[in-house]
Amino acid sequence: MSQLTPRRAVLAILGATAFIGAAQAQNVTLRFHQMLPPQATIPAKAIVPWAKKVEAESGGRIKVQIFNTMQLGGTPPQLFDQAKDGIVDLTWTVLGYTPGRFPKTEVFEVPFLTTTGEASSKALWEYVQKNATDEFKDVKLIAVHTHGPGLFHTKSPVTGLESLQGMKIRGGSRIINNMLTKLGATPVGMPVPAVTEALSKGVIQGTTIPWEVGPALKVHELVKNHTTFYGANGLYNSTFAVSMNKASYDKLPADLKQVIDKNSGLETAAFFGRAMDEGDKVGRAIAQKAGNNIVALDAAETQRWRRTASVVADDWVKEVSAKGIDGNKLLSDARELIAKHSK
Repeated sequence: MSQLTPRRAVLAILGATAFIGAAQAQNVTLRFHQMLPPQATIPAKAIVPWAKKVEAESGGRIKVQIFNTMQLGGTPPQLFDQAKDGIVDLTWTVLGYTPGRFPKTEVFEVPFLTTTGEASSKALWEYVQKNATDEFKDVKLIAVHTHGPGLFHTKSPVTGLESLQGMKIRGGSRIINNMLTKLGATPVGMPVPAVTEALSKGVIQGTTIPWEVGPALKVHELVKNHTTFYGANGLYNSTFAVSMNKASYDKLPADLKQVIDKNSGLETAAFFGRAMDEGDKVGRAIAQKAGNNIVALDAAETQRWRRTASVVADDWVKEVSAKGIDGNKLLSDARELIAKHSK
């Protein structure tokens, strides 16, 4: 076999280097699927900026293609599995749309527990890393987060516990529906995209959603009353996740994995929660500009709601404890982490 000449050796090395460089420079398109219209807070103020940041930090080698309003098919409760199963690369969804699947994480939905979106989202990320990574073992978890303080949006005003009795109210999760029952309302479960039609057709008389999503759903046009609660803690919350297909992540070259890793975790959770907080300000301002009635329950009335709704946390503790989960410890951890990040 002939020996390589110095010139041929150099060319061989250069060729191998070029091959490695081309492999490392591969371009990737990630498909991101979510349920809301593009003008809603999370797609406009969180997903799009996140995607642009990933694209910029990858030097344009990662492209994120966003599909809104379930454009790629399926229903909102199927979004987590769409990421898990590789139907798409990334999804954003409400965890409560799949009842019983995230029993540890759903503690963040119990009444009067969470505060702002940013603080509660940081707490939720830390809580999941400590207590609930098993619930997300089938995906590459980018972020978990919450919205800001939960409230009511209703056709007739809710001025106290008595005025809620028998009212058909949309609930977004199993825990929230249990809370509505305890408070005397009639819960009607549905994903958030269904709220507009349900209100317009009279299927429901009100809904539990944060301020931020109201404008995208035209809620301030369909109802004229909004009820808020005294103090920093909202009546309820929902939990959300940004999830990536494991195989989509694993096949990335090391440097692009680093880009995804850098845009995952505590600060990404905080970013999504902060977007919710800013969206709350916008949604409330739009309702005020429309001349809607904003009811602010005082401390004494809010305390009545707290007492009535407190059994929801007790119910959750009993349910998860029956599955061998230490519910009291998890509830205590959630409270401590929310307090820590809310200072």
